[in-house]
Amino acid sequence: MYRLVIVDDESTVRFGLSNYFDWSQYGIEVVGEADDGDVALEVIEQVRPDIVLTDVRMPHMDGIRLSNEIKARFPTTQIVFVSGHDDVDYLKSALKVNAVDYVFKPVNMQELSTVIERVVAVLQEAEQERTYIVDMQVKLTQSMPLLREKFLMSLIRDGVTHPGRIKDKLDFLGLDLPMEADYWTILVNIDDSAIVVLTRSERDQQLLSYSVLNIIQELIDQQMHGYMFENRNGEFVGILRMGKEDNQEEQLFRLAEEIRDNLQRWLTISVTIGVGERISSLSSLPQSYTQAREAADQRWFLGKNHIISIDNLQQDKNSFYRFDLAQGERILSMLKAADKDKLLSELDKVFAPLARSRKEGLVTCRYVSLQLILLTSRLMLELNMLAPEIGDKDALLWEQVFRQETMLDLRTIVEAHLLEVCERVGEKRNGKPKNVIERIHLLVDQRYAENLQVGDIAKEVFLSPTYLCLLFKQETGETINEYITRARIEKAKELLGDPRNKFYEVCYMVGYSDPSYFSKLFKKVTGLTPSAFRDQLM
Repeated sequence: MYRLVIVDDESTVRFGLSNYFDWSQYGIEVVGEADDGDVALEVIEQVRPDIVLTDVRMPHMDGIRLSNEIKARFPTTQIVFVSGHDDVDYLKSALKVNAVDYVFKPVNMQELSTVIERVVAVLQEAEQERTYIVDMQVKLTQSMPLLREKFLMSLIRDGVTHPGRIKDKLDFLGLDLPMEADYWTILVNIDDSAIVVLTRSERDQQLLSYSVLNIIQELIDQQMHGYMFENRNGEFVGILRMGKEDNQEEQLFRLAEEIRDNLQRWLTISVTIGVGERISSLSSLPQSYTQAREAADQRWFLGKNHIISIDNLQQDKNSFYRFDLAQGERILSMLKAADKDKLLSELDKVFAPLARSRKEGLVTCRYVSLQLILLTSRLMLELNMLAPEIGDKDALLWEQVFRQETMLDLRTIVEAHLLEVCERVGEKRNGKPKNVIERIHLLVDQRYAENLQVGDIAKEVFLSPTYLCLLFKQETGETINEYITRARIEKAKELLGDPRNKFYEVCYMVGYSDPSYFSKLFKKVTGLTPSAFRDQLM
C-alpha cells in the first residue's frame, strides 16, 4: 500500500478527502493529517509517506514552503496541491517545486481520481526503476569476480590502456594494484591438460579450476600480495606484488615450490610453473607475462613438474636443426634390416640436437616425428604390409604427436612405433608370422570353450593386441574374433550330431553363456537354427 498524508487548514476538507474518496481502490492508505505546514513536517518525519496532498494557502507554513522542505528531505515523495480557483497564479508558482499535479476546491471526485491515477503511475514507475537498479546492483556484485578476471586478463595482454582511469577502475573492482610497484608474473600450466582437464565433465572441470585457484590464492595471501586467475583451460596466471625486502626472489621461488607441491598433494596434478622477470610498473605486465609463458614453454625440453625462470634459460643461437634425407635413408635401411640397436642409436642422433634447438624446437620436433612416421608407412607399403588397420593406427599416432607436451614423451611414442615396425619387418623376413598364426589356431582349437579374449591370445604369443589383430588379418584375411566364432560353430555342429547333447549344453560346451545368442549366431553362420541343423542330420 502507498502511504498518504493530507494537509489542509480546513478540517472539513481534510475529513472529506479522507473519508469520501476510495483510496484503497488505488492501493493507498491515509496514514496522517495536519492543519498546517509546520505540523505536517513533523507527521511526515514520522510516517514517511509516498504521497502528500496539501493545500497551497495555509496560515503559518504554506504549501510552497512545505513542498520545498519535503523535496529537500524526502525527494521521492510525490506532492499534489489543492487550491481554490482564485489562486491560479499562486498555484503556478507552487508547481515550480515539482509537484505531480493539482486539483481545485471544491474537490471534484472524478478530477481527484484522474490525478491520483497519474500519481500512482509515477510511483509505480519509480518503484520499477528502483527494483531494476537493485537487481542490477545485485547482478553487478555477483559478476564482480568475472569482471576482475576480465580486467586482470586485459592487464597481462594489453597493459594499462587508460592511465587516467586506472585508479577508479581498481577502486571499483576492489583490487590493490598500485601503478608503481615491484611485480612478478607467474604462469601455472597443468601438465597433460588435454587428459587432466578436457576429459572431465563440465562440472568437474569447473570444480578443478575452482580448487586450483583457491589453493594458489590462499598461498599467495599467506606470503605476499597478488591475484590469481584462469587465463585459459589448464593455464593460471598470477600477478604478484611484494615489498622492498632483499630476499624477494627467494620468497617468490619458495611460493612457486609450495604451489607445485600443494597442487600435487591435494589435487594429485602435476604443474609446470613459469616465472617472468621483475618489473616496476603495472603497465609492464604484458612483458612479464610473455616471459613467464616462454619459461613455461620450456617444459617441452626440460620436462614436466618444473619451476622455470626466464633468467635461467640460455639458448645456442647456432643450434638450428634440419632433418636431412641422408638421415632418413639410414633409418629406413635400419628398419629394413630390423636392426633395433642401430635404430635406437640413430634416433639419439636425431633427437639430441633437437633439444638444443629451443627457438623452434617444438615445431621442428613435431615435423621430424611426422617424417619418421611417414618413413615407416612408406616401408610398409614397399613390403606390402600396409593394411587398412595400419592406416587407422597411423592417423591416431599423428594425433598423439600434436598432444605431447615434452620432447621425451614425443620421442617415447615415436621410438615405440619404429621398434614395432622393426619387429614386424623382422618377423616377415624370418617367416615368423606363419608360426604365430599356427600357434593362434592351436590355442583357439584347444581353448574355444573358455571366455577367450584377444588380450589372452596376445599374451600367449608375446605380441601386443593391436599388432596381433593386424598380423592375423593380414595373414588369414579374417579377424581373430571371426576365427574364434568359426571354430566354435564347427565344434557345435559336431556336438549337435549326438542327440544326447541338449541344445543349451552345446551352447555352454563351445564357450557361450546365452543360448538365445548362440542360436542367432549359429543361424547367421550356417543359415539354420541348431534344431533345424540337427533335424537335417537325422
